[in-house]
Amino acid sequence: MTGLISDPGKYRKQGVGIVKGTKLEHLAPPHKNVPFLMKDLFKYLKGSDELTLIKSCVFHYEMEFIHPFIDGNGRMGRLWQTLILMSEYPIFEFLPFETLISKTQKDYYKTLALSDKLGKSTLFIEYMLQVIDQSLERILNYNNRILKDIDRLEHFITLGIKSFTRKDYMNIFKDLSSATASRDLKKGIELKMFRKTGSKNKTEYVLK
Repeated sequence: MTGLISDPGKYRKQGVGIVKGTKLEHLAPPHKNVPFLMKDLFKYLKGSDELTLIKSCVFHYEMEFIHPFIDGNGRMGRLWQTLILMSEYPIFEFLPFETLISKTQKDYYKTLALSDKLGKSTLFIEYMLQVIDQSLERILNYNNRILKDIDRLEHFITLGIKSFTRKDYMNIFKDLSSATASRDLKKGIELKMFRKTGSKNKTEYVLK
């Protein structure tokens, strides 16, 4: 968040809320409570015996409810859920949460607001589990079809990996030879889907 807000990485020192149009969807807790609420949230994350899938959804919801930062809370909540899931299931590194949530953004904010009013995160958990299910189904569908180079490239782009190597690309398409992966990446550059930096074993590709 450096350069985007005045105090990146610091808890907010003022009251905040989520406003949609002219309607206040959520009024966050007082800023003085944020350090204690976040401490309790991380305590829950470390000590809870709940399923990781459920725990990641609860953490995401509670972080949005607390709204610890002036800006970027949604991105941080989604990032934390991804990291929590990755700790047990590495495949979640490559699931396009951001893409699917952006397509159902109204439902995302609606379930946050409804869960807020009800005082429990059940509706938001159900929504996120549906997003996770759709993400897994999307990967399975791609893995069960014969892909052309453009199919592979377009699928990889949807994963939202901003910077990657040929090895990262091949980790998604396990049966791909290094030569075919190199041809794919060359085509991706020609199509201006990403740009190349470095050379030889330090080559990386960055999404535009």
